Amino acid sequence: MSVPFLSLGEGFADPVQAARFEETTVRFHNRRALAEVGLDLDAEAVVRHLGRLEPLPGNLQTPLALRYHGHQFRMYNPDLGDGRGFLYAQLQDEGGRWLDLGTKGSGTTPYSRGGDGRLTLKGGFREVLAAELLEARGVPTCRIASLIETHEDLHRYDEPSPTRSAVMVRLSWSHVRIGTFQRLAFHEQADHLRELLGYCERTLGLPSDPVEFLAEVSARLADTAAAWMVAGYVHGVLNTDNLNVTGESFDYGPFRWLIGVDPTFTAAYFDGPGLYAFGRQAGQVEWALFRLADALSRVADKASLKAALGDFRSVYRERLADRFCQRLRITRADNDPRLIAAATTSLEVTGVPLDQFFHDWAGGLASAQRAAEGPFADAWRHPTFERVKRELAGRVPTDALDHPHLARPVPCGLPYEEIEAIWTDIDVADDWGAFVAKIADIRESG
Repeated sequence: MSVPFLSLGEGFADPVQAARFEETTVRFHNRRALAEVGLDLDAEAVVRHLGRLEPLPGNLQTPLALRYHGHQFRMYNPDLGDGRGFLYAQLQDEGGRWLDLGTKGSGTTPYSRGGDGRLTLKGGFREVLAAELLEARGVPTCRIASLIETHEDLHRYDEPSPTRSAVMVRLSWSHVRIGTFQRLAFHEQADHLRELLGYCERTLGLPSDPVEFLAEVSARLADTAAAWMVAGYVHGVLNTDNLNVTGESFDYGPFRWLIGVDPTFTAAYFDGPGLYAFGRQAGQVEWALFRLADALSRVADKASLKAALGDFRSVYRERLADRFCQRLRITRADNDPRLIAAATTSLEVTGVPLDQFFHDWAGGLASAQRAAEGPFADAWRHPTFERVKRELAGRVPTDALDHPHLARPVPCGLPYEEIEAIWTDIDVADDWGAFVAKIADIRESG
């Protein structure tokens, strides 16, 4: 099998060796996702290929740690790159699309910067939950292919130590970041920039013309930002090395899901200024796209690149309305902006969870009786919600409202306290029952 990334030649990645894990226990195996790329692995093969990271037949025989830079909290960092992960394989799905298998916690690389190259089991467990719920909510996301405990004791400054360890494999359309382009621009490698654009056209279906490429990436990331907002997802660390040119979100570190709607809510304890707060996510994505434009200015006209980003906000607003109505299961209408504004205002005032609003009012006014009989009936009688009802008038449900999930009083969500409770079962008693049940609940809710 020809592996597309190898067509780039030197200058984009470094060959590395996977860490050796003497003891492994499979904790999560995403058969559904792996089947899309033709990997139907038995129990032994899961451990060999996804735990001990033995090369897949006919694929990459040596893993590649990808090179990139990035702005971290708007400060440029030229000392980045895959520090505890690598590109492990590239496989095609049934439609011929190339997908990456990338690792996390697979050992040290030239970019580990003194770190141990490992992943905590809790960190991997959280990533599985995040990716599963984002997928269920229709958000562009990587899928976690596997999580395998490696039974090493890890020490971390920001959590109780020693803690359990794991290696994780994710399935993603691409691991080409905005920061990948930034690194090439930093080193003034215009030829490599053109090579990377050609790779993105051949492998990812993106235009190779820099201006057209930027416009397409902008549209994809505008949609992703809109999807986060409607899902109530707070990314936490929207650095340019964490933004993928295909628009998929990935690398779920200090994420949170909103409870009450609060534009100032941040997911990371170290984000004191609130740079990546819930309400600032779209603005930060736009800022990052301008940094991509800066990088592409080595091979394209600056004015044309700037013009290519001129539609970001309008595309974002349009996609926000699309996704808002999709989640509410109603038709689009001219008053979508008013509906979104009214709902946001009412939820901020009443403190009703965002998930509960979409759950109780799925189908619009067709669910009025169900909402009136639910646990948040008092909030729906609040004066601020009257405007929401007016804006919902005339909307038609786009889906059947007999989904079993809608019969529940409270929707499936992922509040921080529940994640911690599930983890406590695992950490204290090695009880994975609640985790397995949560994955099933998330998938049934989609």
